[in-house]
Amino acid sequence: MVNELSISPGECVYGFGERFTPFVKNGQSIETWNEDGGTASQVTYKCVPFYMSNKGYGIFVDHTDNVSFEVGSEKVECVGFSVPGEELRYYFIYGPKPSDVMKGYTSLTGKPALPPAWSFGLWLSTSFTTNYDEETTSSFIKGMSDRDIPLSVFHFDCFWMKEFHWCDLDWDARVFPDVKGMLKRYHDRGLKICCWINPYVAQGNEFFKEGVKNGYFLMRADGKGVKQVDEWQCGMAIIDFTNPDAVKWFTGKLKSILDMGVDCFKTDFGERIPIDVKYHNGADPESMHNYYTYLYNKAVFELLKKEKGENEAVLFARSATAGCQQFPVHWGGDCSASYASMAETLRGGLSFAMSGFSFWSHDISGFEYTAAPDLYKRWVAFGLLSTHSRLHGSTSYRVPWLFDDESNDVVRFFTKLKCSLMPYIYSKAAESHNEGVPVMRPMVFEFMNDPACSYLDMQYMLGDTLLVAPIFNDKGTVSYYLPDGMWTHLLTDEKREGGRFYTDTYDYFSLPLYVRPNSILVRGKTDSRPDYDYTDNIIVHIYELSDGAEASADIVNLKGEKVNRITASRSGKVVSVSAEKPIGNVEYVLHMDKDKCIIR
Repeated sequence: MVNELSISPGECVYGFGERFTPFVKNGQSIETWNEDGGTASQVTYKCVPFYMSNKGYGIFVDHTDNVSFEVGSEKVECVGFSVPGEELRYYFIYGPKPSDVMKGYTSLTGKPALPPAWSFGLWLSTSFTTNYDEETTSSFIKGMSDRDIPLSVFHFDCFWMKEFHWCDLDWDARVFPDVKGMLKRYHDRGLKICCWINPYVAQGNEFFKEGVKNGYFLMRADGKGVKQVDEWQCGMAIIDFTNPDAVKWFTGKLKSILDMGVDCFKTDFGERIPIDVKYHNGADPESMHNYYTYLYNKAVFELLKKEKGENEAVLFARSATAGCQQFPVHWGGDCSASYASMAETLRGGLSFAMSGFSFWSHDISGFEYTAAPDLYKRWVAFGLLSTHSRLHGSTSYRVPWLFDDESNDVVRFFTKLKCSLMPYIYSKAAESHNEGVPVMRPMVFEFMNDPACSYLDMQYMLGDTLLVAPIFNDKGTVSYYLPDGMWTHLLTDEKREGGRFYTDTYDYFSLPLYVRPNSILVRGKTDSRPDYDYTDNIIVHIYELSDGAEASADIVNLKGEKVNRITASRSGKVVSVSAEKPIGNVEYVLHMDKDKCIIR
């Protein structure tokens, strides 16, 4: 079944999931078929048959099978889309504002859960194929503490299990003989713990034998035995999440890991799902290929909600499809240690944001290879000005002191900056949870009527107030665009008139980080952790409020509940500030020196 919708002159199309090709999708042929392919091609881990237009509408093609799109490619005047079979379902969602389109789309497919505040802090990983034991991991944790770098989550990647036993979900007792004791020691340091998992089980272990015996794996298409694949482990079987008993078995084993002291899971893979298989519920294998990741992440997320509580559940997931925004957080997959890969990673994140996903991360400095110190420090700034921030790699560790001494200072600076911004960031996270709008937003999402923003893919808005332009070269130079109005640099308080492009050079402790005019930015005086009381000991910054204008900011608690609202209005040179409820230990700062305004 085929359908075509017209493209008007000047119309740009965005979305389709986390796609690393050019941000504006006009001229591209797109297959929504999840694959494991890194970040340097049109292949992607997270395909979503939804797109948005800068003309104020979105289209959701409601099929889990492969949906093929021709975006002004086969016919330059149309977006064509086709699905196998004899029916075609799609929704036209009118805005006209992008935020209204997104609210409509997520009303259909699900609003994102609110990740716990601690998850917004810095995550540190063992990396993938490195050697480690408790002595190694403890040295990393102590090293971060000794350098005064706030660390929130420590992640154990694959080798918490024995080699060739992935994923039997048993700790390798040879290198971790005292798991409960170790995790308690890390919890006593204020850390949360994450462990890597995936839905594939290599042959030759007891977990595999139990799954075969009870029919918990996908079967061959002829029904004569378990489907096994030789990819990155021998004879892997794949858990059948359409079988309720298999879900109970798998999550029961995960519960035993939580009981040891683990707090969350990195739900890796979920894209390598064969179609020559038979499902327990008789589902069509091609329609299940993308939908598999929905069932996989849903099962793990619901376990975490049950065991840890509604406000504590969080994943670190790689694969996704429509609706998976309900199970945050997702990260950008296997990028490389290069500026080109850093830029394509951001393009993927911006496309992902235009596809209904609110919370997103990436491997700071690249997963493959090892970055030069310059790239590491530039990527740190980008990573810690994303919603979620993780140091993770493939064959080498990502602790900053292995790069150069200045890297310690850069990681410390931006980690503490993010912690201080948490009252603002978490209020935007709560907004995303309630309304479905993303926290990281492409410029066109916030400024749809500014034609200069239509193609911008090397800068973004963090919420509706902060503009971020990462630096993608070893010269420290960056060109960026400020929309209309008087913008204020967050770190220097320098003013810049908008409606034009700028080119500047920055050291490693700065980048274009501008506050939108006519806005209130609430910051905390705490910079040592991301989860603290956002209702007390705060600083309310009021930026470039125009005469007769009003701005407001919500104050939320650690459950994401709105507990107060601060409003500022300006009349002449007087700025009046009020709060819905009394608020203590608050400081007000005006960023309108040019006008010599006063506050009352």
